[in-house]
Amino acid sequence: MTFDASTIGHHNAPLIGVAPLMRRAFAGEDLTPVGEILLERAQTYPNDAHAYMDFSTVLQLTGNRDDALAVQAEAIMLQQHYTLPAPEPGLTLLVLMGPGDLMANTPVEFLVEQSDVTLELLYLRADEEFPDEVPDHDVMLVAVAESQANQPLLERLTEYVRDWPRPVINRPEQIRRLSRDGVCAALQGAPGIEMPQSVRAGRYTLFKVASLEQPIESLLSDGGFPIIVRPLSSHAGTNLEKIDTPAQLASYLNEVRGEQFYISRFVDYRGADGLFRKYRVALVDGKPFICHYAISERWMIHYLNAGMTESADKRAEEAACMAAFDDGFAVRHKAALAAIHQRMGLPYLGIDCAEMPNGDLLVFEVDNAMIVHAMDPEDMFPYKVPAMRRVFNAFRQLLSRAA
Repeated sequence: MTFDASTIGHHNAPLIGVAPLMRRAFAGEDLTPVGEILLERAQTYPNDAHAYMDFSTVLQLTGNRDDALAVQAEAIMLQQHYTLPAPEPGLTLLVLMGPGDLMANTPVEFLVEQSDVTLELLYLRADEEFPDEVPDHDVMLVAVAESQANQPLLERLTEYVRDWPRPVINRPEQIRRLSRDGVCAALQGAPGIEMPQSVRAGRYTLFKVASLEQPIESLLSDGGFPIIVRPLSSHAGTNLEKIDTPAQLASYLNEVRGEQFYISRFVDYRGADGLFRKYRVALVDGKPFICHYAISERWMIHYLNAGMTESADKRAEEAACMAAFDDGFAVRHKAALAAIHQRMGLPYLGIDCAEMPNGDLLVFEVDNAMIVHAMDPEDMFPYKVPAMRRVFNAFRQLLSRAA
């Protein structure tokens, strides 16, 4: 989906949405001019909710998170409901969302780009009344991601959608279990899965470990240092660190804010060549689909910092992985993936994982809000086009089966 820059300054212009704006940012375009037009429009027409919502997205994409959330709150006060129409008539999906940044909800726009699915986006807050009437729809998706901030909203949504008259994908009571320690508990003992124990620990407790007053093994029953630590609600590697000693833990606590942290033992999952490899897999009605495969010299892998664009060899390996996925990875980890599907109980979810030398699946994260997209340049990543089309087709078929 694209947008006409010449019309975005018009009063009550259609909502642009996240996907077209992120696609431009991903391609390296400067969104400042778009943001300036949207800001002027919002100031000129203070009741234009579309201007506020799109300006909020631009602010997020340009690194102005706090301002973005403030502008988003204004948009939601003006209007809870936003429509992204499909280019052709088909199915209507009601998407229940909560306020927050780009990781606060399932990025569903990317899953239905250029399809016949119209999105009816409905923003709800835990501290406000939910509407008695909602837009007409064929299927509903609960898009709210698990986080400490979203738990109250998910709790209220559990009752709200319990007897919903239309099919519901990803029920809130199941999403609530997607915390790091919740996933760890759910997958405990599952066949073919390695997932280190994930424990919540307070700052005071960790300072006791750092000062040698308390052994780390008293918190982690499956091992000690080295550990990985991160603030409770952090994502995308923010303040995620590998800690080798109590002294390093003390330094970390002195530098990083937060009262609650997740800790777990560090697992060295590098291959025989010394490189780390991470898969992102979408599980759609229990069937796995490869979304990306990153190869890095560093243990903390993000696709964008793994050097995939700089290395033809890495891209060739990813292409081979994608081509052989159904007959390779999916077969090797059939039992593990089936266990994740059965135990998490979500028709759509994402998994970040790796393969251990002993053949087990090392699970880093299971989430309903991982970004799954087709924004990579086709000239450099031609092999991704059919792979991502399969994911999107599977999601569309999931909606059809549900409806």
